[in-house]
Amino acid sequence: MPLPSKKIILKHFDERDAVMARVIRRMGPFKLKRNRNYFQVLCKAIVAQQISTKAAESITHRFQNLFTGSRPTPEKVQGLSEKQLREVGLSSQKVKYMKDLSAKFLDGSVRPHRMAYQNNEEIIRQLTDIYGVGRWTAEMFLIFSLNRLDVLPVGDLGLRAGVKQLYNMRALPTPDRVRALGKKWQPFETVGTWYTWRMLDEGIVAY
Repeated sequence: MPLPSKKIILKHFDERDAVMARVIRRMGPFKLKRNRNYFQVLCKAIVAQQISTKAAESITHRFQNLFTGSRPTPEKVQGLSEKQLREVGLSSQKVKYMKDLSAKFLDGSVRPHRMAYQNNEEIIRQLTDIYGVGRWTAEMFLIFSLNRLDVLPVGDLGLRAGVKQLYNMRALPTPDRVRALGKKWQPFETVGTWYTWRMLDEGIVAY
């Protein structure tokens, strides 16, 4: 499914949320890069859990270097020792997450080719069966691997911080408050999320 044009996006937000419409005009076109290497996206999302963007980039770079010029695959990750994974900066907990992720891909518990026919909640349920993969990680996957346009990751701290700044809130909004705001963005919750992230960091968000 192609990404909506800026014209379509602006028409929607002009009618539903004038504050976000102003951000969109300032930031330029919506660019969501799709990464079809589903396993790699989930590896990067696991690395990024509960650490700063800068730390995540550093660990991801060292993690990628373990595969000498090729991409991480379930088979290759299974072949790495815990010591090798720890040496790139992964916690012992995240090493277990990586191992279970690769095992679930190898045994068919995760079947990416079926996901085009599943709704968001079905995919989230499938992914959160993986040890260490919570709803946030599954939502990043929906956004960056499947380019679903109706994802609102209410637990994402970057989104909540951006919403606080954008709407001049006194305190960090609760997930419920973000969810209520996101109703104005439907069915383009991903678009609103992406522009909120861009407002905080003009680098294009990608996985």
